[in-house]
Amino acid sequence: MNDLVALLGLTSWKPVLGMLLLPPVPLLLLVLLGVRLVLPRRGLGWLVVLTGVSLLWLSCCTGSARLLAPWLLHPPAALGPERIEALREAVRAKQPVAILVLGGGARRLAPEYGVGDLSTISLERLRYGIWLARQTGAPLAFSGGVGHGMRDGEAAPEAQLAARIAEQEFGRPLKWTEDRSRDTRENAAYAVPMLKDQGIRQVVLVTHQAHMPRALRAMEQVAGGAPSFEAAPVGVAHGSLANAALWLPSREGFASVHIVLHEALGLLFGA
Repeated sequence: MNDLVALLGLTSWKPVLGMLLLPPVPLLLLVLLGVRLVLPRRGLGWLVVLTGVSLLWLSCCTGSARLLAPWLLHPPAALGPERIEALREAVRAKQPVAILVLGGGARRLAPEYGVGDLSTISLERLRYGIWLARQTGAPLAFSGGVGHGMRDGEAAPEAQLAARIAEQEFGRPLKWTEDRSRDTRENAAYAVPMLKDQGIRQVVLVTHQAHMPRALRAMEQVAGGAPSFEAAPVGVAHGSLANAALWLPSREGFASVHIVLHEALGLLFGA
């Protein structure tokens, strides 16, 4: 998909194309189609309308995202205490281990601070990366530039924002930053060689659980076996799907379903 978008010269339109392919746009079109069919074919028309409305409801439910994610993405589980201890021992043994946090978006200006700021997604990843770095003693890297749709110089790269926040607010400076990437494939294209040049042989990759399968694939394709990668996801889903609240429409539910389907499209088209 990335190659096709680049070939057509639509790189800056990539976020817009994604929005058009994901709910609610296709489902709204389905409802409109059903309405159009009601007059000539009443039964079929109402079936299409009810199907569209039902899918719209489900597209806003956290339970739908929790149900779809294992089937579409096969995401990894949280990094357990045994693995954290093993990483701690590896660092103590002077093995070349690093933690790499992937950016997830930024605000070009946060008026309350007077400067740019990381998005909530990026902050959650950075916070967990810093926590892991403190638990294991491993050095910390961050990968993130300026996203598609923004011109160079229009906003500060994510990695620069992350470096400032990590040092000033968490008291944990970043060891390395990669600030040219615009998406997951470029995270891999730029961050993997950077870590290779530093002699890193094992990378603990930090990103959200739904994003992890696509991120791992991109990293491993570039790395070719060295360094090796281990998943350390944040935003890990848990609990029973029997909770009725999970099947009521919510802002969180809509965002969760949108993310799962976005990642599934990325995996499907190799983005």
